[in-house]
Amino acid sequence: MSVTVNGSPFDAEPRPGQCLRTFLRELGWFGVKKGCDAGDCGACTVHVDGRPVHSCIFPAFRAEGREVTTVEGLAGPDGTLSPVQQKFLEAQGFQCGFCTAGMISTVSCLTPRQLDDLPGALKGNLCRCTGYRAIEDAVRGVVHAEGAADGEAAGRAVAAPASRRIVTGAERYTFDLAMEGALHMKLLRSPLPHARVASIDASETLAIPGVRLVLTHMDAPKTLTSTGLHELDSDDPPDTRLLDDVVRHIGQRVAAVVADTEAVAEAGVGALKVDYAPLPAVFEPAAAMAPDAPLLHEREPKSNVLAEVRGRIGEADEGFAQADAVYEGTFDSHRVQHAHLETHGSLAWIDDEGRLVVRTSSQVPFLVRRRLAFVLDLPVEKVRVICARVGGGFGGKQEMLTEDIVSLATLKLGRPVKLEFTREEQFIGATTRHPMRVRAKLGATADGWLSAIEMEVTSNTGAYGNHGPGVFFHGCNESVALYRCAAKRIDGRVVYTNVVPAGAFRGYGLSQTNFAIESAMDELARKIGISPYEIRRRNVIRPGDAMVAFDDHPHDVEYGSYGLDQCLDLVEAAMATDRGEAVGLGVDWLVGEGMAAGMLDTIPPRGHHSHAQARLTGEGGYELSIGTAEFGNGSTTVHAQLMASALGVAPEAVTILQSDTDIAGYDTGAFGSTGTVVAGKAVHKAAMDLKAKIIGSAAARLGVDQATCDLGPDGVTAGNAKLTLKEIADEGGLSGEGVADGSPRSVAFNVQAFRVAVHRRTGAIRILRSVHAADAGFVINPMQCRGQVEGGVAQAIGAALYEHVDVSEDGEVTTVTFRNYHIPAFADVPRTEVLFAETHDALGPLGAKSMSESPFNPVAAALCNAVRDATGVRFTSLPLTADRIFGRLPGSV
Repeated sequence: MSVTVNGSPFDAEPRPGQCLRTFLRELGWFGVKKGCDAGDCGACTVHVDGRPVHSCIFPAFRAEGREVTTVEGLAGPDGTLSPVQQKFLEAQGFQCGFCTAGMISTVSCLTPRQLDDLPGALKGNLCRCTGYRAIEDAVRGVVHAEGAADGEAAGRAVAAPASRRIVTGAERYTFDLAMEGALHMKLLRSPLPHARVASIDASETLAIPGVRLVLTHMDAPKTLTSTGLHELDSDDPPDTRLLDDVVRHIGQRVAAVVADTEAVAEAGVGALKVDYAPLPAVFEPAAAMAPDAPLLHEREPKSNVLAEVRGRIGEADEGFAQADAVYEGTFDSHRVQHAHLETHGSLAWIDDEGRLVVRTSSQVPFLVRRRLAFVLDLPVEKVRVICARVGGGFGGKQEMLTEDIVSLATLKLGRPVKLEFTREEQFIGATTRHPMRVRAKLGATADGWLSAIEMEVTSNTGAYGNHGPGVFFHGCNESVALYRCAAKRIDGRVVYTNVVPAGAFRGYGLSQTNFAIESAMDELARKIGISPYEIRRRNVIRPGDAMVAFDDHPHDVEYGSYGLDQCLDLVEAAMATDRGEAVGLGVDWLVGEGMAAGMLDTIPPRGHHSHAQARLTGEGGYELSIGTAEFGNGSTTVHAQLMASALGVAPEAVTILQSDTDIAGYDTGAFGSTGTVVAGKAVHKAAMDLKAKIIGSAAARLGVDQATCDLGPDGVTAGNAKLTLKEIADEGGLSGEGVADGSPRSVAFNVQAFRVAVHRRTGAIRILRSVHAADAGFVINPMQCRGQVEGGVAQAIGAALYEHVDVSEDGEVTTVTFRNYHIPAFADVPRTEVLFAETHDALGPLGAKSMSESPFNPVAAALCNAVRDATGVRFTSLPLTADRIFGRLPGSV
């Protein structure tokens, strides 16, 4: 077949049934991304004869004799960016950037009429990170230059270091490379929710030409571990084998086939014959806690209850007896998927030194290395883990789901092996948010002071306990610790069931419990007759209060700064202005407002560490090595700004090497809102150390006192004397070291409000206004931080209104495509007004605090409170789909 790609002719024969996406990637055009396999996400969009197509569903043979243009072909031959690429760069219309090539390809073809209807024009392109505001700004040519004056590295809207590579398709993600001789792995997954694997017959599979290896539980280490990854391995229960002879949920991996091609590997999986001995299964926590329930794991005590809490402050019964108003309700939060556009996947090989090397899509390369060494019984120094840019995470990539099994295959074969999840595997074989049932009971006196808080939580951790205890304890803390109250009673448990495992998810348990507590606070305010803002002002914690929910054990969280009062004021004032959005809706629309607050202890407890090295290179430039992975969290940009700020240069002057266990010091990983406040602190320390060494070296050579020396962008001056950076570097390598341990921890606050309209005849919800105030300390990059807030709000809107992972009565995940899952598209997301409190944190670098997870948490409650205000009905189960709302509206049939 003859085809022209980006102006160059190619003669290549596509395989039978091959799609254009894989055909182009095999030719080396890695700007074409794999996101959904079904034409749903648009990450693979290319032009065929000038028209945009989803190349994952476009047969490759149809490109015969046609002109194909990928994102790499949009720039001019001299490297000049196309107008659309330039706009996306200037507006920073991306976060992880995995969707960006496809988004730019679509936008590049829009007609003027389509530009006037972006919700319709972009309905086929999904972004999980940005909330679409930055994308709209890019399309419209809106450039934000907020923040400090030019020349100051921190406090202004600096572009991400990878910006140009992202908009041109040159940035490399996990599988954006061609490795000669790489084999392909496919997994056999369990069709049963609970069974013993009696036997596996692989003879027919091994007889297929091109099949190289079959792995079963007989080939796997018996080591028990967890897919969840933390600084302390003891944070997650050791209940998982690499391949097990007992399966505990539909979709669990049973065997792996390695072959020359994906098609052969898939055929090999289909030829495996497995004899299962079914075991009794339980799918809901109540059934799993029954006295006669089947046990999922052999553990002590013999129970399906993985973890429990029973916390007390004061006497709750006395507090409720003193209350003039009491509200009690039970709230259900459902399973949602991370839905990052880059699925889980890894590529493993043996390097020239005989070491195992794994290139993977992970938030935690150093933890992956340590866990691989443990599971495979290897010295840590014999394992190297590399993360290229990662296409989204949201906590889902704080798991080891692919690295172990490809490593085992590579060790056995001595050849590179690749495993990349399909979108269906992402739904059935990865993790979800923990479904929780939360009973909340709150009491208050007539003047609005809380007299008692009671919360009972049941968390469904699924078949395995990865992150189960941590999510549970975290969720039971800050949602209640946010409020001052002399009497608190917290009870709860985490329960194993035979369904897909839950795991780390943005907010780490707080979105579920916040939904309950903040909804209950709204009802309490109504009973007492005061505003939702006022009841919170009277009861929220303040500097000097203990920040614990229910006990007085040692607690390393401190008030590095406090901006909750500002957040409440900012949102209330914003919502009080310009109420014209509801004009003209008609009598069938019910309009209401609602708000909710949230608190997040930054950084995980019990340890989080980062080591940074700042160097003056031989050419007189600056280089930073840091272990933190970049997956849209923006830490790379912030690290460049922090180092540049310390050294008095522009961020563009800093070259960053990252997320490779060979080239950077230890880093626990990018989770728990640590990229800025832990790794960033290490970066700033390293840069300040390097600055001192540069000045010291220059002073010694010039024979002057260090106090007379000044470090500038191009060298050190002392009076009329000057040494350039290159002259200083010629004397020998200079480097600075910075270490941060993540303790003490600070606290961040968020307040969200909505104005909504609910259609009385259909139950449909329109979000008329969205306002979010964040206490992020000193905002190092305002544009980027605002994007984190907008993206968190957008993701939470999806979770609250329509996203849901459905599980059948027999434990099978039935939501397996984006088409049925419905992550927010451009048309679904309101433009959120983001406001920042003015605070300066004593604990974070340059006064910064975290702001990646916390915006997600108060959104569901704020939406439900707005719907309650509009309809008079309190909804206690998510998602708020139109059919659920319609069925409970007054007068509905």
